[in-house]
Amino acid sequence: MSETRFTDQHEWVRLDGDEATVGITRYATEQLGDVVYVELPEPGRKVGQGGEAAVVESVKAASEVYAPISGEVMGSNDALAADPAKVNADPEGEGWFFKLKIADKGEFAKLMTDAQYAEFVKGL
Repeated sequence: MSETRFTDQHEWVRLDGDEATVGITRYATEQLGDVVYVELPEPGRKVGQGGEAAVVESVKAASEVYAPISGEVMGSNDALAADPAKVNADPEGEGWFFKLKIADKGEFAKLMTDAQYAEFVKGL
C-alpha cells in the first residue's frame, strides 16, 4: 500500500516499498498557473532532502522543485517534456516529476500527512 506525504514547499512524495514518486501539489499548480516547461533530473543523480531536484516554469514564474526525501533518481516522467500541461491537469497523478530509490525512510515519516498539509495550506 502506498502512502503520500507533503512538504512545506508544496511537493508531494508517494512511498511504495523502497521507491518514491515525487511531484508538486495542486496548490502549487494553482499558484504557478499554466505550466509550460519542466526540467527533470537525470536517472542516477543523487539528491539530498530539501535539495534542488527539478525546475518547473509557468506563464507566471519559474520555480525549483525540491527533493522531499534523499535518494537516487530512478527515472523521470518523460511525458512532461511533450506535454507539461499534465502537471496542471493531474498534479498528484499523471503529472508526477520523478521517482527515487529512498536513502532514508525516516525522512518520509517526518513529512506532513494529507490532513496536516490541508491545515498548512489553509493558513496561507
